Amino acid sequence: MSDATCPHLYRWRRALHRTTQRVSQLPHYRTSGRVIRATGMVIEVVGLRVAVGSACRIELPGADGRLNDSDKHAEAEVVGFSDDKLFLMPLEEISGLMPGARVSPLSDGSGHSARRFPVGDDLLGRVLDGNGNPLDDRESFEDTPRATLNATPLNPLSRAPIEAQIDVGIRAINALLSVGRGQRMGLFAGSGVGKSVLLGMMARYTQADVIVVGLIGERGREVQDFIDNILGPEGRRRAVVVAAPADTSPLQRLQGAAYATRLAEGFRDAGRNVLLIMDSLTRYAMAQREIALAIGEPPATKGYPPSVFAKLPGLVERAGNAERGGGSITAFYTVLTEGDDQQDPIADSARAILDGHIVLSRTLAEAGHYPAIDIEASISRAMTAINSVEQLQEARNFKQLFSRYQRNRDLISVGAYSPGHDPRLDEAVNRFPSLERFLQQNIDECATLEASRQALHAVVGG
Repeated sequence: MSDATCPHLYRWRRALHRTTQRVSQLPHYRTSGRVIRATGMVIEVVGLRVAVGSACRIELPGADGRLNDSDKHAEAEVVGFSDDKLFLMPLEEISGLMPGARVSPLSDGSGHSARRFPVGDDLLGRVLDGNGNPLDDRESFEDTPRATLNATPLNPLSRAPIEAQIDVGIRAINALLSVGRGQRMGLFAGSGVGKSVLLGMMARYTQADVIVVGLIGERGREVQDFIDNILGPEGRRRAVVVAAPADTSPLQRLQGAAYATRLAEGFRDAGRNVLLIMDSLTRYAMAQREIALAIGEPPATKGYPPSVFAKLPGLVERAGNAERGGGSITAFYTVLTEGDDQQDPIADSARAILDGHIVLSRTLAEAGHYPAIDIEASISRAMTAINSVEQLQEARNFKQLFSRYQRNRDLISVGAYSPGHDPRLDEAVNRFPSLERFLQQNIDECATLEASRQALHAVVGG
């Protein structure tokens, strides 16, 4: 019987071939260590010499309470060491850990984890956790190609420049904060100001081949709500969602963000234009802070250890354009500004490494102004390279009129303003209702690039 007449036989042979390859790569012997201490999230192990970042397996006692020949195990990652002790952090909560538990490495000792994660087109429309396992109760990924989370960084001189504007479907962004293909933007907002809704609108309306969504450290309820009500069936068909909610371990939250970025890199390397949405970059930084403090790294800026500020650019710089003629990753990272403080250390660091920032205002949100984009505090650093001189001038006129009105708002409200003294202020007062309507947009309304430009011209170009 041939493989062509029996597809089940073909799949069985493929699975057997892959298993044979994996078995042939295993070492002829196995080293192991023992757990000597567990404090909080950190597990101390002796008897192993493996690199930081390597994956390990911790054997747990069976039903009879014995450690040997146990079928139960938990996976952990090496996050540090001191002398002959390794510091491990589990990927999920461990139940039943005992002193002396055996720990075996899942890597070759070179620092490259043996753990491989599913990648590729088979994941479109799926929801995964930070380990690459399905969360949507559909089939597993046994036949799906796999890869490690480590990818070769691109040479910055070989990247294609940002030259073309991408349509995100939001009128205020398309016209006044233009985003280029391959640009990395930050969405800065406090809690409950509407950033998730704005991200969902971008996911549905942005002109991209593939959407990769990383929900890192958010509430578990928001995962289901984002998928069903915000992303919707249309957006989900061309999207991959990686969810690592707040109740997962900090290591899995870090891994979830790295996995979402790795998926986007895979689609980009295949020549696709990818939209990467990461919600949120702040939770990623907080997860790294938990790990760093747990292994004894001293806190620095407002309780954040130095390794946090080293991790952020390492994640963000992986997005962007590939070589000229290749694919691209246009990324939006949400940054939670605690207490609406724009000088929060994470917000300040993110502003320095991103290609622009969109600030959402609580005052506008409380006034029913959606999306609550603070045009005066927002900027796109690639706008001058992707827009015509005419649109740049119209956007500048819009911001000048809007800012002139806002600076004199109190005088206007109390009746102290009288027309005729400042022609530019008179123009701002007359046009402000149109300016305000231009900035507002319903959640189910899509404003195309051309429609946004025409609306801007109608408001300030006449």
